[in-house]
Amino acid sequence: MNSRISPQISIPLGELTLRLSSTPRGARLARRLTVQQLDAWGHPHDTEVSENAQHVVAELAANAVTHGRVQGRDFGLRLLLLPEGVLRVEVSDERADRGLRIVPGSEEAEGGRGLVLVAVLARTWGVTERETGKTVWAELPLS
Repeated sequence: MNSRISPQISIPLGELTLRLSSTPRGARLARRLTVQQLDAWGHPHDTEVSENAQHVVAELAANAVTHGRVQGRDFGLRLLLLPEGVLRVEVSDERADRGLRIVPGSEEAEGGRGLVLVAVLARTWGVTERETGKTVWAELPLS
């Protein structure tokens, strides 16, 4: 992980904040809504920016649903379009553990590569504690 403390956020040019059900359907919806929002911000669905953001959101939302789920609680998705040419993705869940780490897996393993993908696609990422739960964030370049 590149950082454990959330960097200072500048005033965003655009923002989308949503609560979604902590289900596989909610995770899929997070990815689809990310594509729509990026398109509205001038980054069409077939661009590298959109594809990278889809991968990051899909992984962070899947982790929130799979590992951060608390019965009866939603997860949060927040997208920030920052003036320095950065998309900040934040996914918040209600589980307080900060046990996120990159664990090398075997080539045959069905899982375990998601945070490696986030680390490759994001210029930086980390985990921020909240009063209840945590926020996993990633910043992706828009160019």
